[in-house]
Amino acid sequence: MKSMSQENTPLWDQLRKYASRQPLSFHVPGHKNGYLADGAGTDYFNQILKLDATELSGLDDLHSPEGVILEAQELLAGLYGVSKSFFLVNGSTAGNLAMVLSAAGENETVLVQRNCHKSILNGITLAKAKPVFLAPEFNAEWGVAGGVALETVKEAIRQYPDAKAIILTYPNYYGMINDLESIIQCAHNYRIPVLVDEAHGAHFIGGAHFPNSAVQLQADLTVQSAHKTLPAMTMGAYLHFNSRFIKEEKVSKYLEILQSSSPSYPIMASLDLAREYLSSFTKKDEEALLEKVGRFRRNLNRIKGIKVLPYDQYNGDPLKVTIQSEISLSGFELQTLLEKRGIFTEMADPHNVLFVLPLLKNDMDYPFERVIECLKEDLKSFGPAVRQEKITFSKKSVSGLALEQKEQSQHTIKTVALEEAAGKICAQQVIPYPPGIPLLYPGEIIEGEDIANIKFQVQAGARFQNGNNLKKGSINIYQDL
Repeated sequence: MKSMSQENTPLWDQLRKYASRQPLSFHVPGHKNGYLADGAGTDYFNQILKLDATELSGLDDLHSPEGVILEAQELLAGLYGVSKSFFLVNGSTAGNLAMVLSAAGENETVLVQRNCHKSILNGITLAKAKPVFLAPEFNAEWGVAGGVALETVKEAIRQYPDAKAIILTYPNYYGMINDLESIIQCAHNYRIPVLVDEAHGAHFIGGAHFPNSAVQLQADLTVQSAHKTLPAMTMGAYLHFNSRFIKEEKVSKYLEILQSSSPSYPIMASLDLAREYLSSFTKKDEEALLEKVGRFRRNLNRIKGIKVLPYDQYNGDPLKVTIQSEISLSGFELQTLLEKRGIFTEMADPHNVLFVLPLLKNDMDYPFERVIECLKEDLKSFGPAVRQEKITFSKKSVSGLALEQKEQSQHTIKTVALEEAAGKICAQQVIPYPPGIPLLYPGEIIEGEDIANIKFQVQAGARFQNGNNLKKGSINIYQDL
């Protein structure tokens, strides 16, 4: 066995060695190591196609690793301090599906954060499990949902002591965190595993000024989108296993089912390189990064009409910077203004614009000043924002489905006026933006408070995913119930 130094990049080295031999391909893929690359795209793709190999001698097999992929995954597990780590080539989506399926089966209850990613809900659907939703805390200043409170988790466990898992999102899209450590400790006291979608936190182990990663807080399964904040290719992600309640063999089995049987070697090699990049991120790198981030935040705050939002008592992710418009432009319009100058942000909502910053090392720089110059110049002509009533969020902290997912297809859907819907069972997702928290899922009972909330949000200008009927004052219900 080779030395397990974090400086090693076994998969990348072997792939590069393979390409350097100018191999003659009589196997898939059909571009034949780039030999057929011609015409449009050649300049861009020619080099990477030389690395786009398949399971040849010496290149190992993701689904039965024994060589360089095994070594690369062992290095990854060593860096994060877990018993086993997996490369994901189908994004965090594949990891989220696998961890849910590994934890729960048909008719078994899982406690899930209401504002989870859709892949978590899809995993619950595939498992035919019963979701019980945990409402997140709502940050009125930001207008967004944060994490789940410890008291909410305690109440959920009291009501559902037989729950097979707690599924949480940490951090949220904006880099906000919550007291995950106390939640994990509480759940483990009841022998309930905690599954964490940490898509935006792959870099958290990189320094003392980042929040603690879920892996450091002893989560059972943690999924990370390496491509979001580390220098990995899109669809490259990690799954970390560290559980005494879930069998590792189940996780491996579901990953083999869910992931492509023809995994991308360029994506896997980029995961190997991203791990090495993070492992070599020093305290000096961290200090230099924080200084650059701090300067960027201060310069943004000095621009008239822009407010940089601060994190609350929990330290958030310094790679996320959220600005709030205090002028007559909405967050969406502010984002469009930046895009016209060639500056593309991660996302916008009615009030805010979110920047995802690079994990820079000490000797690296980034043109942050372009953002400052653009905003200074382009915001001069806009007046102050007209004050609007702030949209809030209200939902029971713990709520289950009145009609389970597998039973929903047996019932007819009908559209009724909102005023007639109280006490009926909802047949559509109701997700207002802001705050982006699902107010109702199919199968939930529609309460009078839900109707009042929908009406208020429509009047306040909220958008709804696939919710044109809501704006017209109606909602879908299951008819024969």
